[in-house]
Amino acid sequence: MLIRYLTRLSTGRLILWCYFIWYVVVLVRYFDPSARLWLTSLGLSIIIGFALFISTAKTGNNQLKLERWQVFRLFLMPFCVSSFSALVKGRGFVLIFSPKPVEILAAAGLCAVLCGTVFVLKQRAAMARSR
Repeated sequence: MLIRYLTRLSTGRLILWCYFIWYVVVLVRYFDPSARLWLTSLGLSIIIGFALFISTAKTGNNQLKLERWQVFRLFLMPFCVSSFSALVKGRGFVLIFSPKPVEILAAAGLCAVLCGTVFVLKQRAAMARSR
């Protein structure tokens, strides 16, 4: 099932997975158990998520029906952005890049492994179809 998912993974979703990997690497390294941080991120996620949902699906003459995962991502992204920002504040980050090269290499390496795996699986699937 995972192999089938990865074989069919679109470029856009692959990029989103890489964003998530980057976030998780930072989350693991700089986790802060402060309830205030997570509740603030949750509150921002709800407010901004609804705004994104309304601007995406509920405006104009044509109402757009979004899939559940699309709606989930509209709420997840503001949560990740706000918590990422709070976790790295005052830690010397430049944009999303850690001042520690090993952390950049870990995140980039995991993304490269995912991208490489998807590439190989897609190549194998294309070869199987052409036989």
